Amino acid sequence: MKNEDREGLRVALAALAALAVSQGIGRFAFTPILPMMQQDAGLSVAEGAWLASANYLGYLVGALWAVRLRLSARAAIRTGLAVIGVSTLAMALRDGFLLWAVLRLLAGVASAWVLVFVSAWSLERLSALVRPRLGGVVYAGVGAGIVVAGAACLALMHLHASSSTAWTSLGVVALGVAAVIWPVFGSGGAAHAAPPAEGGHRGADFWRMVLCYGAYGFGYIIPATFLPVMAKQIVPDPMLFGWAWPVFGAAAVASTLIVQRLRRSHRGVWAASHLVMAAGVVVPLVVPGLPGIIASALCVGGTFVVITQVGLQEARAVAGAHARKLIAAMTSAFALGQIVGPLVVSALVKASGGFSAALISAAALLAVSAVVLYRR
Repeated sequence: MKNEDREGLRVALAALAALAVSQGIGRFAFTPILPMMQQDAGLSVAEGAWLASANYLGYLVGALWAVRLRLSARAAIRTGLAVIGVSTLAMALRDGFLLWAVLRLLAGVASAWVLVFVSAWSLERLSALVRPRLGGVVYAGVGAGIVVAGAACLALMHLHASSSTAWTSLGVVALGVAAVIWPVFGSGGAAHAAPPAEGGHRGADFWRMVLCYGAYGFGYIIPATFLPVMAKQIVPDPMLFGWAWPVFGAAAVASTLIVQRLRRSHRGVWAASHLVMAAGVVVPLVVPGLPGIIASALCVGGTFVVITQVGLQEARAVAGAHARKLIAAMTSAFALGQIVGPLVVSALVKASGGFSAALISAAALLAVSAVVLYRR
């Protein structure tokens, strides 16, 4: 193996591991642990929604902060990974809801930092090594982290472990992975996150893309947060309903690698992914039992990272030199959508006693946004 190949693989795998920690644990570990916290900590659906929204608020703050942060990529990545590990470990403490909310907020901020700076660092390094195709490996880290977190929680549920044990285990994993990849971020890569470009015309397509990306944030976050909870309501056996989240992550890994081989326009793949996701959101209402939950996990898990990939690529194609401003606006809309989503679920579940109204609303918004994207 050539030195360039070896170094490219080293960079890609380190970035994959960092995204697995930041997204699989820092952002989404709460999803498979939520049913466990409901059982042993008495957490309600409403409280779960507030904790999820605290994490998403942190992600919004972190994403906006990272754009103007005057810190080296290496320092930002290392700081983010450390904060994720420590805040995950601290979730095992039983000091109350307010502490959990603060910890989830901190994990959200750190997750955004890692995502933004790992993207800048790894893509610059891979481009310099003439290995840009390894970018697909980098973003497979999101799904890989979800698979690991979901499988770990599945095993712990089988052992009748508590939610505190789950948080402690994932915190140890996060810190262990950070220690292994720590030296890789010791040299090379982007030094700073540049401020967003000024200027640029905010025309109809600008706002169309921003609003549709926000609809994606709202639509995907409902199953992404509550899929295991819905599965538990249908199938009480944790060895069955617990498979929903690992399947979600596995679909994300596979789709990320496959989509790079498709010779289709970014806009077309984006719109089609919205439709597939919409079908996945409502399929549990049409297909009863665990098959509907698994089908939902495949459809939503198989599109949510793809939309991020092609959406941001389309932003670069549309905005050119001013792409940073469009990407920042899209990321903000996405974060707002995923903050509002769990709160809407909480209100609709309280009003109707089930998830049907929330799922139908999310699917309808995704379908409308797909049409808007396609018929620009």
